[in-house]
Amino acid sequence: MTKKPINPKKLDFTKMKIFFTKISNFLSLIFEKLGYFLTHNIFVYVYPKKVRLFGIKFNITRSRRDAYYGYMFILLWLIGFLIFTLYPMFYSFYLSLHEAYYNLQEGITSTYIGFENYLNIFRSQTLVPLFATYVVRMILSVPLIIVFSILIAVLINVPMKLKGLFRTIFFLPVIIATGPVIGELTNQNATTLPALENSTLLVYITENLGSWIADPLVLLLNSLLLVLWYAGIPILIFLAGLQKIDRSIYEAASIDGASPWDRFWKITLPGISSLIGVSIIYVVVTMSLFVESGGILELTRSHMLVGAPDSQFWFGYGYAAAIAWTYFIFMVLIMLIFITISRGRRGSRA
Repeated sequence: MTKKPINPKKLDFTKMKIFFTKISNFLSLIFEKLGYFLTHNIFVYVYPKKVRLFGIKFNITRSRRDAYYGYMFILLWLIGFLIFTLYPMFYSFYLSLHEAYYNLQEGITSTYIGFENYLNIFRSQTLVPLFATYVVRMILSVPLIIVFSILIAVLINVPMKLKGLFRTIFFLPVIIATGPVIGELTNQNATTLPALENSTLLVYITENLGSWIADPLVLLLNSLLLVLWYAGIPILIFLAGLQKIDRSIYEAASIDGASPWDRFWKITLPGISSLIGVSIIYVVVTMSLFVESGGILELTRSHMLVGAPDSQFWFGYGYAAAIAWTYFIFMVLIMLIFITISRGRRGSRA
């Protein structure tokens, strides 16, 4: 009786399988011992229903266990946030209370002056008009963007062909408006509407309204196309909310004789009202971080770099930090005002 010849390929595969199995078992043993060490040491010791943390014992409940795993999951992000975000924020606030400058030999040198930098901001003949223009522009732009986003989201949510194409078209400006592309488009006046620039509306506004109202209005009309570009993300947010509304509610309202206008105010708008606050935060932050020529952010950078790059000192760190914190406070106040108004109207409808 003849023996079948051994297939060398099959033999090599069997040996490789045995080898990788041993490696896997070895690594599993290593991770098991490592896990045991991390949960059974002098700092942390895990019992079946309790845990001892630095000598203090806690009962292990389901909510605490879930919270523990959640914090462990985002631990790396928390460490990065503390080091790269929270610490610079507090340090910038510390600098805003000082007269600080940078010396090539000694580094940052600061002298405590209290809130003098903040008082100098409101005494400035340059910054006060910039902050006023920023506030008025936000008051005019944010409602326009939110209303435009809701209308476009409602229109796109209607069953129609090429719905995905229209979503892409409205989201495309979000991609274009990032990086140096938007700066180049702004420099070439590609973000303005020529019909508005050549109209008598701007002349009427300039001649009949005060500068503190006319200047933001003219700026808003001249950059109307750019403002509407910020509606890309809010459109997607509202569209996601619209798709969560049960269609049977619309069918029941239609049977009861409700018109499309009634369905919008009684069903659609209350259904996405919780997303208005999220959209407001996104719009305010995005528009505030847009660096305009002669704007607040550009002025903040210029105050950090006073003098030639080869000079011995760079002045203005404390004053620039105060400008940034004032800008941040205005930004938060605008968010709170709009969110409070939207919640108040939602409560009155309820």
